[in-house]
Amino acid sequence: MHPPVEARFEREMGCTPQELMAWIPGASRQAPVEWVAEGARIQTPLGLVTLAWSVLPARRIALVVLPRLQVKFDFGEMSAEARGAFMRHFDLYTQRGGG
Repeated sequence: MHPPVEARFEREMGCTPQELMAWIPGASRQAPVEWVAEGARIQTPLGLVTLAWSVLPARRIALVVLPRLQVKFDFGEMSAEARGAFMRHFDLYTQRGGG
C-alpha cells in the first residue's frame, strides 16, 4: 500500500527541465498539457494537476554532475485516490535506472 499523496507538495527531481517536459506526456498518460513558463497544467480525466519547477544547482559527486529541479505538484480538488493513481504512474514513468 502506498502512502497518501497530499494535494500540494514539493520534491526534488534529478533531471533537466527539457527532460521533465519530454516525460510529462507519457507520465500523464497522454492527458492534454498546457505549457506555462517553468511549468505545466495537465488536464487528466479526474482533475487538473499543476506542476511548477525551478532549476537547482547541480549535484556533484566526484566527476559526476547531476541536474536537479525543485518541482511543485498541485492537485487542486482532485480526490486522494486520483492523486495516488496519478503519482504511481508518474513515478514509475520518470524512474531512472533499475529499481
